[in-house]
Amino acid sequence: MRQFFLGIVWLGLVWLACGAACAAEYRPLPPAPRAGLTTDWLIHDEARNRLVLYLPDYHAPAHAYYQWLSIRPGKPLLISFTAREKLSLFLDNRLVFTTSTPDSYTVDLAALLPAGSAAGPHLLCVWHPEAIPNLASFTNAQPVVARRTEGTANPAPLLAQPRPRGHQGQNVFVCFLLLLGLCYGGLRATYQPGFTRIYQLDGLWGKASAEQDFLIKPTLTWLNLALVLLFALSFALLLVAIHTNIQSIVILRRLFDVAESAIVVKVLVYTALVAGFVLGKYLFLELMGYIFDVTELVTLQYREFIRTILFMGLFLPVVMLLYLGLNQRLPETVLWVSNGVVSLLLIGTVWRVGRTLHHKTSLLNLHLFSYLCATEVIPLVILLKLIVFTF
Repeated sequence: MRQFFLGIVWLGLVWLACGAACAAEYRPLPPAPRAGLTTDWLIHDEARNRLVLYLPDYHAPAHAYYQWLSIRPGKPLLISFTAREKLSLFLDNRLVFTTSTPDSYTVDLAALLPAGSAAGPHLLCVWHPEAIPNLASFTNAQPVVARRTEGTANPAPLLAQPRPRGHQGQNVFVCFLLLLGLCYGGLRATYQPGFTRIYQLDGLWGKASAEQDFLIKPTLTWLNLALVLLFALSFALLLVAIHTNIQSIVILRRLFDVAESAIVVKVLVYTALVAGFVLGKYLFLELMGYIFDVTELVTLQYREFIRTILFMGLFLPVVMLLYLGLNQRLPETVLWVSNGVVSLLLIGTVWRVGRTLHHKTSLLNLHLFSYLCATEVIPLVILLKLIVFTF
């Protein structure tokens, strides 16, 4: 019996030794370098100090992304991408290129290698200190073949060639703006009394003693629903054209992951999100009104909310026209104007709602003031953070 147990122990030791030897011999295979960019990116895993495959639905967005590329000095390897200001490219942990303005670029990675570099795998890193790089815009570019004439020398290699500025969906934006104009014009001609009741400057900023006709009319009419959809479309165009990083929010990426190239689909998805937020706010107000026991104020508050956003939504297509006309020369100015208009829309809506409720029932009551904060101020801060202060 003793010999039997000794044999079992001996076999166990042999098995452990063989396993240790196999583990010692195991080495992870190095990543296969590729001659061009792919959609597979790597991120740095700090816990294990190595690069791992980036999974958009699993990992949180990062500021630095990596790829192993096979680069041969003297053989052009062109990539094109759209980037914000201060985006940097690194090759083998060496800074080789930094964008100076928001633009679309074409870069020859082979020309960016230092002199004397050997052909083989090189690590490309895309990094931005503040925003998340637009990985979907990184694609392989075809070299431009120029005709040679006798007696002319070869042109110098191009390190970075900015392409004409502008969004890849400019034609889509123009078509949507034309659709907005036709729809607004058709509604104005068909429902002129109701249209005028909403879009009148005197009524919106008039004296509080003169009760507005809109506040005593039904809220969910066909005209109002159509105008809400047009407002949602205008706001969606602004989000897609200027505030492109809105989809970097992890929750939105997991629920509505839309490719950057699918401009029409992205506009429609954002339109549905904005329209759902506007129409769903009534349910939120009903719930909060029941909790705070102020249900008599819900209808008045929601009507004022609808009227204000519909009126101020007329300025959104103007910002889009400004984007299409001046974004090539003054992208930062267009971004500032867009942020200002969106901030004015959100803050002005909260101010108008609070002013209307104050004339109905004094908000000096701490209970009613808390209700206003819960239904208007806190959502305002969240929206400003997600849209305006993302950059």
